[in-house]
Amino acid sequence: MSNLLRSFGGPMTAVILFLVSLWVFGMIAGPQVIMIEQSLWKIERGEGGAELSNRIDGLYNQVDILSLDRMDLEEKPATPERDAKLAAIDAKITEIQAEVSELESREIEPRKVYTWENYGLMGSAHLSIFIKTILASLSVTAIAFVVCYPIAFAVAKLATPGRAAIIMLGLVIPYAINELLRIFAWQMILNYNGVANVLLGLLGFEPIPFLESGTGVFIAMVYAYILFMVFPIYNTIETLDMNQIEAARDLGAPTWKIHWRVVLPHARPGIAVGCIMTFMLSAGSYAVPYIMTRGIAEPWFTQLIYNKFFESTNWNAGSAYAFTLLCACVVFIFVMMKLLKVRLQDIAK
Repeated sequence: MSNLLRSFGGPMTAVILFLVSLWVFGMIAGPQVIMIEQSLWKIERGEGGAELSNRIDGLYNQVDILSLDRMDLEEKPATPERDAKLAAIDAKITEIQAEVSELESREIEPRKVYTWENYGLMGSAHLSIFIKTILASLSVTAIAFVVCYPIAFAVAKLATPGRAAIIMLGLVIPYAINELLRIFAWQMILNYNGVANVLLGLLGFEPIPFLESGTGVFIAMVYAYILFMVFPIYNTIETLDMNQIEAARDLGAPTWKIHWRVVLPHARPGIAVGCIMTFMLSAGSYAVPYIMTRGIAEPWFTQLIYNKFFESTNWNAGSAYAFTLLCACVVFIFVMMKLLKVRLQDIAK
């Protein structure tokens, strides 16, 4: 705080702190608190619930229709037949109003009741999907690390500046295209009659059902989130003194040991950030698994959350499901920090 005051002065420091607080509490903490609170309650209706309310609304509609009929009859000349009809309508309205009064006396105002029931709605089937989603996200993270670590190391330490720039452009340029278009492109490539299977056929192999087997989801996800793994690892490896690698090589260390004992320990903060970002994006992805499986395979947990919010319009259960996924992501963050022995200060660098 003292450094901030010395650098920007009192008024500017106050503005910065206000904007940061607005961002943290208004855009991050606030929505999460609202979601957590929403997940902890449900609307408890009285006797009959929605059915009773609909019955009362229907009776009120009948009263309105009968009242309109009565107004039409009153405009006609007075005759015994008209008077009889008016009397019949009045009797019917009185009867319906009595029934409405009786039903309203039984109807209890819906109450907001705090409960854990929204979390209990998950059941064994949805819990199984949740576990599979977490395991699949871990697999995507592991595959992305295996693919991205060599790229990051080659760009940071092996490639010339010109080649490094070309590799980076090759990674960044596809991201100028909308994510959905990139996913649909992979769907066409991995389709049963797509480019990948055509090439396999030319090589004498049988077509592989990439989309039906779920393999396409992993391929598309690794491609979609590759930059989030490459850049953090690249940034940390770039700060590694090349003399340490040369010294290890001069001492006779094989390549795998140089990476295990020198490069990987130095790159731990970048690896942690890359794994955390890739895992959270994978676990929270809705478009990739839905598009790559055409919506016919077993859904990911994010699809269940979407269905709870927008199809069954059960926002309380949807909030409970979303908070469960959030807790899994937070646990993963701390597990990664523990395994890689990094602190928040290291990640922030």
